[in-house]
Amino acid sequence: MALSLVILSRFIRKWMQCTLLPVVLGGGVLALLAAGCSTASYKRTADKNAYGNIERVEQQLFGHTNAFTIDTPYSSRKPATIFPEELIEDRLRTNSRTLSLDEAIDVAVNNSREYQTQKETLFKTALTLSDVRNAAGPTVTPIAGATFEGDRDTDGHESSSSTVDSRLVFTQLFKTGGRMTVDLLNSIMFYFSGRPEVSFSRISGSIVQPLWRGFGANNDEVEAVTQAERNMVYAVRTFSQFQNSFALNVANDYFSILQQKDTIRSTYTNYLRRVSSTERLEARADRESLNNVQQARQAELSARNSYVNAVARYLTSLDDFKITLGLPITEKLALEDSVLAEVGRNGLVPVVLNTTTAYNLATQKQMLILNAIDQFEDSKRKVRIAADKLKPGLNLIAASSLQSEGTDSTKFDTDKYEAGFGLRLDLPLDRVPLANRYRAALITFQSDLRAFTRRLDDLKNSIDRGMRTLEQRRQNYETEKAALVLASIRVEYTTMSQEAGRLEVRDLNDALDSYVTSQIAVTAALLSYQQARLQLMLDIGALETAQPKFWLKDQLVGFLPADAPIPPARRMIQGEKVPPPDYFFDNLQ
Repeated sequence: MALSLVILSRFIRKWMQCTLLPVVLGGGVLALLAAGCSTASYKRTADKNAYGNIERVEQQLFGHTNAFTIDTPYSSRKPATIFPEELIEDRLRTNSRTLSLDEAIDVAVNNSREYQTQKETLFKTALTLSDVRNAAGPTVTPIAGATFEGDRDTDGHESSSSTVDSRLVFTQLFKTGGRMTVDLLNSIMFYFSGRPEVSFSRISGSIVQPLWRGFGANNDEVEAVTQAERNMVYAVRTFSQFQNSFALNVANDYFSILQQKDTIRSTYTNYLRRVSSTERLEARADRESLNNVQQARQAELSARNSYVNAVARYLTSLDDFKITLGLPITEKLALEDSVLAEVGRNGLVPVVLNTTTAYNLATQKQMLILNAIDQFEDSKRKVRIAADKLKPGLNLIAASSLQSEGTDSTKFDTDKYEAGFGLRLDLPLDRVPLANRYRAALITFQSDLRAFTRRLDDLKNSIDRGMRTLEQRRQNYETEKAALVLASIRVEYTTMSQEAGRLEVRDLNDALDSYVTSQIAVTAALLSYQQARLQLMLDIGALETAQPKFWLKDQLVGFLPADAPIPPARRMIQGEKVPPPDYFFDNLQ
C-alpha cells in the first residue's frame, strides 16, 4: 500500500509541476487551449469511434467488413456555405447516360436519398454505442475554475485573493457493476496584499461495488452497455437486409421499365399492322363495305391511343426511376434492353425447396428474424433485471485520500493518508412500487412473447405464400407462352382469310388484340416469376445482391445444407388435366 502511494505521489508531483504554469496563467489559457480543438478534430474523433464500431460488428457477424461511409459531396463543406440557389441549379443538371442494371444499382447506392438515410441511421447507432461506452469509462475529465475575492479588515486595510483550482477526475465501470473514481485536485490561492501564496494538492479515490442488488450483469450501467452493443448488432443486420432489399427493388424497377419498353414496341407494331390493314381495305373500297373500312379505321385509332398511353406511362416510370437513383429529372437516361433478353434466355430458375426447410433456414439466416430472436432474449433479460431490483441493496464502499503538506503542493507524506471501507445496506421496506414494476415487466415479457410468435407466424405465412405465388406464376408463364403461340397462328390465319374475303374485319381485329395481349403477358409473367423467386430468396436469407447479375443466379446453390433432402416438384396443377375445386378444398396434404 505504501509503495503504491509513493508511486502515485511521484505521478502527482509531476502532474502538478506540469500543470502549475497554465493554472497560474488562469482560465484564459485553458479557454484558448479548448478553442484550439477545432470542430474538424471533434468530427474525426466521432467518425473514428463510429466507423470502428461498425467494422468490429461486421467482422463479428460476417467475417469481413464492407466499405462504408456516410460522406456525401456536401460533407466537406460548412452548412453555411450551401445555399438553396446552388441546389436548385444542381437539380437542373443535364447529362446523358445508358445504365446497365449493375451500374444502376451502383448509382443508386451512391446517390439514393433512402440509401443515405439508412447509412446515417446505422452510423447514429454506432455513435450511441460510443457514448455509452465512454460513460462506462475509463474517462478522464479535466475541470478548472478560478474565483476572486476582496476583503477589508478592522483597521480598514484592503486585501484581495484569487483561487485557481484544477482537477482531473478518472472513472471506470467494472463488469461486476462496481465503479472506481479517482479525483486529483490542485488548488492555489494568491494574495494580493503581500502575503505568500497558499497551495495544496489532494488525491482521493473511491470504489462502490454492489454485492447483492445490481451485481454484475444486473447492474443498470452494465446493462446499458450490453443493450447498446446488442443494438449495434441489430443495426448492422438491419442495414445488411436493407442493402439486399434495396438492390432487389432497384432491379425490379429496372425490369419494370424494360417491360414497359417491350409493351411500347408491341403496341407500336400493332398500330402499324392496323394502319396497314386500314390502307389495304381502303384500296379495295369498291369490294369492301364501308362498315369494314370504318371498323379498321376505329381499330387503328384505338391502337394509336394504346401506343401513346404506353409511351406516357414509360416516361413517367423513367422519371420515377431517376428519383429512386437520386439523379436529377433533367438527366437523359436509357436502360439496356439486353438485360431483359438475358432473363428470357435464362428462363425460369427452379426453386427446389419445401416450405418447412425454407422456414427453418430463414430462422437461421434471415437478418431481421435473427434480430427478433435476439430481441426476445433481451426481453427475458429485462425480467431478470426487474427481479433483481427486489433484492436488498448491499454495497461495499472503499475510499482513501492523500493530501500535500503545508504550502508545497508537490510535497506528500505517503505515511499520512486516510483510508477506510464499509458496507451500506438498503432494505426495500416499501415493496409496493418494486412489486408493481416487476409485475409490469412480466406483462411486457408476455406481450413481447406474443409479438415474437406472431413474427414467426408472419414469416411462415410469407414463405408459404411465396412458394404458392412462385408456382402460380410458373404456371401462368407456361400458359401465356402457349397462348402466344396460338395467338400468332391465329393472326396468320385470319390475315390470309380476311384478305381472301372469307372473314370479317372484326375477326382480324380480335386476333391482333389477342396477339398483342399475349406478347405483353408473356414478358409480364416471366418477370413476375423472377420477382417472386428473388423475394422468396430475400425472405429466407439466401439473396446475395453483391453477386454479379444476382437476378440470374440460383441462390440456393451453396445455401442449402449438403444433407438437405430434395423435395419433389411442387405443382398446383399436374399435367394438362385441371382438377376440380374440391381437390383443393379437401386436400390436406
